[in-house]
Amino acid sequence: MAHPLHSSLRTPRRAVALACLATAAAAHAQTDAPALAPLVVKSQAPVPPSALTGFGDVPLVSVPMQATVVTRDQLEESQARRLADILSYEAAATDAYNSPGYWDFVALRGYVLDQRYNYRREGLPITAETVIPLANKERIEILKGTSGIQAGTSSPGGLVNYVVKRPTDTTLRNAAVTVGDRGTLGGGIDLGGRAGNDGVFGYRVNVAYENSKPEIDHYDHAERTVAAFAGDWRIAPDSLLEAEIEWSHQVGKSLPGHSLTGDSIPTVRQPDNLNNQPWSQPNVFDGLTGTVRFDQGFGGGWHWVSVVGAQSLKTDDRLAYPFGFECGTPTGYCDRYGPNGDYDVYDFRSEGERRRVQVAQTAVKGRVDTGGISHQLHGGVQYNRRSVGVQTGANNYVGVGNIDGTKVTPEDPTRAEPGTNSKERNLEFFATDAIDWGHGFSTWLGVRTTRLHRDTVDSEGNNATGYGDTVTTPWLAASYEWTPRQHVYASWGEGAESYVVPGAAGAAGYTNAGQVLQAKSRQWEVGTKGSAGNTDWGIAWFDIDRPTVTDTGADYYLDGSAHHRGIDGNVTHTLGPWQLRAGAMWLKARREGSSDPTLNGRTPVNVPEQTLKAQARYRVPYVSGLDLQANVTYEGRRNVLDDGSIELPSWTRTDLAARFTHKLDGTSLTWTLGLFNAFDKRAWKESPSQYGHVYLFPMEARTVRLTVLAEL
Repeated sequence: MAHPLHSSLRTPRRAVALACLATAAAAHAQTDAPALAPLVVKSQAPVPPSALTGFGDVPLVSVPMQATVVTRDQLEESQARRLADILSYEAAATDAYNSPGYWDFVALRGYVLDQRYNYRREGLPITAETVIPLANKERIEILKGTSGIQAGTSSPGGLVNYVVKRPTDTTLRNAAVTVGDRGTLGGGIDLGGRAGNDGVFGYRVNVAYENSKPEIDHYDHAERTVAAFAGDWRIAPDSLLEAEIEWSHQVGKSLPGHSLTGDSIPTVRQPDNLNNQPWSQPNVFDGLTGTVRFDQGFGGGWHWVSVVGAQSLKTDDRLAYPFGFECGTPTGYCDRYGPNGDYDVYDFRSEGERRRVQVAQTAVKGRVDTGGISHQLHGGVQYNRRSVGVQTGANNYVGVGNIDGTKVTPEDPTRAEPGTNSKERNLEFFATDAIDWGHGFSTWLGVRTTRLHRDTVDSEGNNATGYGDTVTTPWLAASYEWTPRQHVYASWGEGAESYVVPGAAGAAGYTNAGQVLQAKSRQWEVGTKGSAGNTDWGIAWFDIDRPTVTDTGADYYLDGSAHHRGIDGNVTHTLGPWQLRAGAMWLKARREGSSDPTLNGRTPVNVPEQTLKAQARYRVPYVSGLDLQANVTYEGRRNVLDDGSIELPSWTRTDLAARFTHKLDGTSLTWTLGLFNAFDKRAWKESPSQYGHVYLFPMEARTVRLTVLAEL
């Protein structure tokens, strides 16, 4: 069963303009080089080609798409524990219902990513309806734009890919300890190296544990554990076998959002846990995920790569769930809390949820030269199966609570709420071709055809649906590299989402039950990206149009679209001891083409029209090994209600950190002291709407964490 909480520019305009000027200034500095030549990303370390783009061995900096790579160094600097912790590195990414203790909801370019289809691990599909650990992750790749050629059926906006740590060529022996406010304590080890004759076998081991006690009233703690192993076998110079597996476990209560109190936004307060009834139980997330990959090289730079992956999740989803107040009465509210902060409490329990994903992919990639034209080819086939198994759960009204935490209700764990079981299988064929015509001009072609079949039935064996569909999602682009590692490009692509009208809605059912709806989104993008000396940049104008599904309770149909247009970009510059990075997004998101004219022109809820995110690092010249860092995040106003009658004001948050690295008896020690929300800013940071209900999430309270990393 799905969790009930999910199933006019001013300063920002100047910031975008400054980013554009910085980009333009950097664009005049270099000389010629062949298009599609191997390039290096000038961030913290060279980033290899990404499995996320679909273009094989073409370096990420060369592909005409906008992407951000959050490196392992950045994960450690930010002391990140979850995906939501690294959104400050990408201006186009915003929170979309990021409850502490629950899984991540992220929006890119204003569209909420689908946990079932928009997330990848090692380039393979996974479900993100779980807590994904970061202790064994080497980097996180965020690809912006339509995702049709990479993912087939998926929501627009982009993709997120988790890349795991792999064996190291030199011996690695790291240990870390973290302490924080209220007694937060964690630690981990990271071991790597090679063994056997000539280092034919490689290994990487990660083990981590944390007992987290955040600055949240009426909240005890959350425990998380992860153990992971990655290994490889260099069978021959051109043959490599890789395998990796991770196990994760997290126990802790999730925190439901606050809401409007009547027609007002309540005063922002210390983050508080409304899931604090005496009978409240923690959520439990268990996951086992792994992949096996074989890479066989051939002459002329050709490779055949086959990989299989599997993910098995078990979840106990439990919550004292606040929803509305006296809904159905003349003076009640169904989408918010009462004027005095009262709300209806439901005892929600969905225990023993099982989610499984199995994937197999085989592909070939290589280069073909025909005269003066070069083709970088990549193509293959992928088969994946997904299943969700749930039991009949509880979702029972038990009384009235209040945001001050003083009201206690009884429990009612009676199981009477059917959940939805599903099975799905997809067969996908994909091919891409990056064509270098010489003189810096390239064209890019990609297509993915997905044959899918899905079946659903509730946990009582009722309301079964089943359907098949074929979806083809093309993509094309043209780029010009006027000097090495500096490009301009234009692209067009399609994405697709496939729906089947549910078998029933209440007693009457839908008039079009069982009908298949195929929603084709499309995106135009024009941008520039590159690297020049000490400056890297990427900036793009985009236009995405996505069909909107309307559910009236009697009919379920496509009605108009969500049209998002805007500019996003980032620039990084190193100047002496300073490393500066800034990103910004301006977004115009509107509803268009609806049969209900009152909806057209509306801005969606929880979508800021401006964001600005900047980081600065200063290496203190006279104190060897000392770095000082600042991270500033600004997000503009956003709608709380879809008619725009209530808005959340803009907010700015500042995080500070200091890192000091030194030697002690031959051991390298790195101390990282982080001060998050340094000025203890009080603000509602997001206003998502779930199941027709408005929620408000407060900004994290000021938090201090100290991590000590020992490299032995």
